[in-house]
Amino acid sequence: MSVKPEAASALFAGPFALATLSALDGAAFPALVTSDAQVIDLRDALDDADLSVRDLLNDWEAVLPRLTALAGDSAPRRAPLADFRVHAPVEPRQVFQSGANYRQHVIDLHVAHRAPGDERPEAERRAEAAEIMDRRAAEDLPYVFIGLPSAITGPYDDVALPAWAEKPDWELELAAVIGRPAYQVSVEEALAHVAGYTMANDLTDRATVFRRDMPQIGTDWLRSKNAPGFTPLGPWIVPAASVGDTGDLRLTLKLNGETMQDESTKDMIFDVARMVSYASQTARLLPGDLVLTGSPAGNGMHWGRLLRDGDVMDASITGLGAQRTRCVAEVAR
Repeated sequence: MSVKPEAASALFAGPFALATLSALDGAAFPALVTSDAQVIDLRDALDDADLSVRDLLNDWEAVLPRLTALAGDSAPRRAPLADFRVHAPVEPRQVFQSGANYRQHVIDLHVAHRAPGDERPEAERRAEAAEIMDRRAAEDLPYVFIGLPSAITGPYDDVALPAWAEKPDWELELAAVIGRPAYQVSVEEALAHVAGYTMANDLTDRATVFRRDMPQIGTDWLRSKNAPGFTPLGPWIVPAASVGDTGDLRLTLKLNGETMQDESTKDMIFDVARMVSYASQTARLLPGDLVLTGSPAGNGMHWGRLLRDGDVMDASITGLGAQRTRCVAEVAR
């Protein structure tokens, strides 16, 4: 799907962003997209026919000045963005996902996922959830798990709702894109390893989050989050310097034109630096990897309205552009 002309005037913060594009009948390629909706094919500009966005991130410190120069240079051949299809901006090797990182969202989920037999008033259960959040923040313990790159799809692609998914839900998230390997980095060092930011809609089937057959095992993230296309990503990777402070970005998701999520990253319990640092204490983060930072309040469980065939989700995050994805029911096999 090409970018609609009405969206081109406010693509992203800063003078340029990275994208993965293709002509309607061609192979995908790494692109520099300028703020006036023009495209520079980076294979030609950097003289590398096999170049990918992940290759650029592998050498981010050296590449970034060259990209900045290209964005301001009138010499490279350019083409209108509207002529191209927009894909997910990068193919990560690893996807680190954060759960329970927006205070109000977690409280809402705690109330919605009432355990069988728990007849306490809602106010009491909300107070319990708030206490849990306060304790997690004080103990400095983010919650991170692993997602599959195969779940990623483009920012304007249709999303197939599996026939087995009884309660598919949306979860718009800010995603940090790693630009330098990070292993056991401190919170103070963490942002130096982030090349830029993009947006992800981390869809979840609420009916399969918890293993009812084995409650002692807990959550089943493979089943609930990793169906093909369950992570629409992009459209762009915006350099970290252009985004600036991620402590007050607005996340907005509309379902069929009605606002469902509309919250600031101020509601995060753990900020981007803390999430990247925490993940790096166990795993080695690699260039192109994603660190999703959790989703704010306003998911379908809160509204009592889950995703259905034909639904259209419009999502945006300050400075990072916009997604539009349509839900299509998968035919049962």
